[in-house]
Amino acid sequence: MGLEKINMPQLGESVTEGTISTWLVQPGDQVNKYDPIAEVMTDKVNAEVPSSFTGVIKELVAQEGDTIEVGDLMCHIEVEGAGSESKPESPTPKHEPPEETTEQPKQPETTKKESKPKQDKGSKKRYSPAVMTLAQDHDVDLNQVEGSGRGGRITRKDIEKIIESGDIPTADQAPASEPQSEAKKAPASAPEKPAVSSNVQAGEGDIEIPVTGVRKAIAANMVKSKTEIPHAWMMVEVDVTNLVELRNAKKNKFKQQEGYSLTYFAFFVKAVAQALKEYPQLNSMWAGDKIIQKKAINLNIAVAKEDQLFVPVIRDADEKSIKGIAKDITELANKARQGKLTSQDMEGGTFTVNNTGSFGSVQSMGVINHPQAAILQVESIVKKPVFQNGMFGARDMVNLCLSLDHRVLDGLVAGNFLARVKEILEKMSEENTSIY
Repeated sequence: MGLEKINMPQLGESVTEGTISTWLVQPGDQVNKYDPIAEVMTDKVNAEVPSSFTGVIKELVAQEGDTIEVGDLMCHIEVEGAGSESKPESPTPKHEPPEETTEQPKQPETTKKESKPKQDKGSKKRYSPAVMTLAQDHDVDLNQVEGSGRGGRITRKDIEKIIESGDIPTADQAPASEPQSEAKKAPASAPEKPAVSSNVQAGEGDIEIPVTGVRKAIAANMVKSKTEIPHAWMMVEVDVTNLVELRNAKKNKFKQQEGYSLTYFAFFVKAVAQALKEYPQLNSMWAGDKIIQKKAINLNIAVAKEDQLFVPVIRDADEKSIKGIAKDITELANKARQGKLTSQDMEGGTFTVNNTGSFGSVQSMGVINHPQAAILQVESIVKKPVFQNGMFGARDMVNLCLSLDHRVLDGLVAGNFLARVKEILEKMSEENTSIY
């Protein structure tokens, strides 16, 4: 018998840390390899962490609510036939040295701990985009923060501790090169810039709702998008009378044959995917000194669950029929509402289509799903009197609202893209549109 470590896995591309929402096991529990042991929230998705071994849980090193980096220790598990390296660690698991000390046995643990601040102080600060956003929200100067993560990395937990303390280091307190202890001696400007949350006090009868889980991740992502991306907006009105007739003629038979609904949204997603092939500039991302135009057309769709919002991906949407897209929409929406979305369901999106019309909305300006270049809001289909062929008549009309990253896109290409989506939708009819 011996102890093994279970570390925080990487739960998605660019994910650097995760917050333990719930432990699904307790010390003494027997688990099999691949059994879920914890629910973890990242800035992309909620996911279950599987056990790496079959054995008995000995100690939960991280606690619920802790935010830890990818690769950091979560818990210890006792397994059969563990290597001899793990046996000496069992008496003092809480104070075990980092894994890399096994490769440098001659270096005492105390020496490593003392040298760590000296290595980090002069080097460039390291932190994730979520940490940067949280720091910006609360006017925390990251140059004056000493990180507690691996290699001096600043974690979300470091920033949250500073915010809770009320002693917020700002850029005008001291130069970035000055030690933090000296910066605190300077006249503090933090009281003049308190955290936003401290300005709002709950009154009698008010309800305080903690911001946790997916809601916290949504808030961080939205702030990042609005902070980094210069948004611009465009809207076109589309006559979808023929499309409505097509869908109404097919929907009942389709539901009987396929077992899921033929929604209007599937037609809109298909039209967007087709237009993106012709205008790939919309299928791009800003990358600092370059723009990356993505080859795959992977469309995020927004799915709401109570106070949570998920944006799972329909992969290679341009290669799928309206039926295939409708199936993906149904499956992803069901997985989101049942809490079964995986990190793979959320990764790789290149453009977002949001069905705001399902709420009865007729006009809205979406916040771009960072780091994408645009998001399209499909609004509610409404009957309107339209002047056509010398007379007024009732037509089914819908607004398409496009938010675009003005660093990547200009009005000309965005307008041409919207015009093409409009053209595709207005040509859909029973005569010339195949569902399959």
